[in-house]
Amino acid sequence: MPENSIEIFEIVEIFESINGEGLKAGELSAFVRMKGCNLDCSFCDTAWAKEKDAEATYMTTSEILEEIASFGVKNVTLTGGEPMEKKGIFSLIMALVDHGYQVEVETNGSIDLREYALLSDIVSFTIDYKLPGSGMEEKMLLENFLCFGEKNVIKFVVTDRTDLERAYALCEDELRETRCRIYLSPAFGKIEPEEIVEFMKEKKWTEARLQLQLHKIIWEPDARGV
Repeated sequence: MPENSIEIFEIVEIFESINGEGLKAGELSAFVRMKGCNLDCSFCDTAWAKEKDAEATYMTTSEILEEIASFGVKNVTLTGGEPMEKKGIFSLIMALVDHGYQVEVETNGSIDLREYALLSDIVSFTIDYKLPGSGMEEKMLLENFLCFGEKNVIKFVVTDRTDLERAYALCEDELRETRCRIYLSPAFGKIEPEEIVEFMKEKKWTEARLQLQLHKIIWEPDARGV
């Protein structure tokens, strides 16, 4: 995992805001959004960040650390796009940890993450399982969702009842041994949170937690830098 050369990252934005979701929802964090993604989800809310012509700044780890330090916050969220497909990401994560930051990584379940499970006690991973409504479920690697501990999250973004049924079936079968926390997040504008709650009640699904995207409630849904 470690790299010796200086790595350069394409960064589309770095900003300070509250975490809209994940274990640290509601807490201030410095966000580092990277360009590019290996998936094409139907409901992607940051599609602009994966476009080839998306405006980006080339930054070293030292430059990223310097900009983050200006915010004076303890949390850092690495997001995208898809941060875990970037060369040098391990070194960046460890540099952030070494500087005393509490690091959260938002990633999808299509990239082999098993070697990063050793970090799961010091780094929080929110791993998206892409359900049928995303159009990307065939890309998922089930092993990713079984090797992380309780400080980490499996996030199901649901678009409809079919997605809910699939998420529940996974947690009852293939993913029943996971130690991760289970979060259900409605795809904005696709399904009402009430329908998710009613499904949870119907199934007595006490292991799952509904989580709304706070940033889309506080600001305009398509706002950037929040």
